[in-house]
Amino acid sequence: MTSERTDEKAVLIRLQRQCSRMEYCSRDIYRKALKALDGDAEAAERVVSSLVGDRFVDDLRYASAFAREKASLQGWGKVKISFQLRGKGIPEETIREALVEIDSEKAAGRLERVVAEKYRTLKGDPQCKLKLLKFVLGRGYAYDEAAPVIDRILKEDR
Repeated sequence: MTSERTDEKAVLIRLQRQCSRMEYCSRDIYRKALKALDGDAEAAERVVSSLVGDRFVDDLRYASAFAREKASLQGWGKVKISFQLRGKGIPEETIREALVEIDSEKAAGRLERVVAEKYRTLKGDPQCKLKLLKFVLGRGYAYDEAAPVIDRILKEDR
């Protein structure tokens, strides 16, 4: 067995261990393999193909876990989650499938809480509505879902 094949096998085993502990997308694993194999793109591609074939790496599984985690723990909206997944090289169809996993009722409740908490810090500010809107859009919520919540919270306080 050649030294290159030995290195490739060692990298494959190391990445299998990493993928067993945590979800990775194929682009991240490719970068790890490429670095470990000193820039050998063909060998890195073979390692990634093996990992995908053996289901150590699955972009849909990664995207679904990412979407659920970011929505529930960080309170991100679907827009921000989609943007981040696109940055990871996840295909649009896979992103759409992953976003379905986000519980809409919980997301709406989270949006309500996020707006209410931020409103308490901005109460009395003449640009309160604008700042709330900017804050919520930065969190990745769509304008159409955020504006009615902001209007309702501002109206309830008056």
